Amino acid sequence: MADPDEPLDHAAAITALNKALRLQYRSGLAYSLVAGSLTGFAHVALGPQLYAFAAEELDDARRLVEKIVALGGEPTTTVAKLEFHAKAKDAFSWLLDIEHETIDAVAATIDTTGGDAESEALEHRLEHMIMRKQEQVEALERARS
Repeated sequence: MADPDEPLDHAAAITALNKALRLQYRSGLAYSLVAGSLTGFAHVALGPQLYAFAAEELDDARRLVEKIVALGGEPTTTVAKLEFHAKAKDAFSWLLDIEHETIDAVAATIDTTGGDAESEALEHRLEHMIMRKQEQVEALERARS
């Protein structure tokens, strides 16, 4: 059971959120990049779905920025490195790799939360992000095979 007297560690949360944010920015851009660059009859139809994923990623990036600012921090403007892969299978593999990395960074932020209401709200938001991203990962795994 969470201890309601254990407060959120603001400094640690801001640091962890910024680590996740730089990866989250990349996720939105990566899905856009792959959505616009897929070729071949079997893959072009996936473009709109990947673009929808990009929009969700950017929406979550906005939420991370809002939380960092609400905690008194300054959001990073650094974006993790993007890559271009001309072959769809390589692009999907890269998306899977970066999504796993981002999910891990978002999950690591949960370690900074305590048991008070502010902590519980942040943890719940992060869990929803992880759940949504995991569903995208599963869709990518199906598309790659």
